[in-house]
Amino acid sequence: MSHTYKLIELVGSSPISSDEAIKNAVTSAGQSLQHLRWFEVVETRGHIEAGLIAHWQVTIKVGFTIDP
Repeated sequence: MSHTYKLIELVGSSPISSDEAIKNAVTSAGQSLQHLRWFEVVETRGHIEAGLIAHWQVTIKVGFTIDP
């Protein structure tokens, strides 16, 4: 069976970690999209306050199958 995939780019954020930012993006996408299959981290960045990491932002590409 062959599949057709759609690819979108998302930005997740979290004050906890980059992994948590990824999970937040995937979880949010899963609320409105079906058949999520994979993700790829494109960029990781953060916000620094008083010399400490205050917030993470992670840009990901998410692939999902399209219904025939």
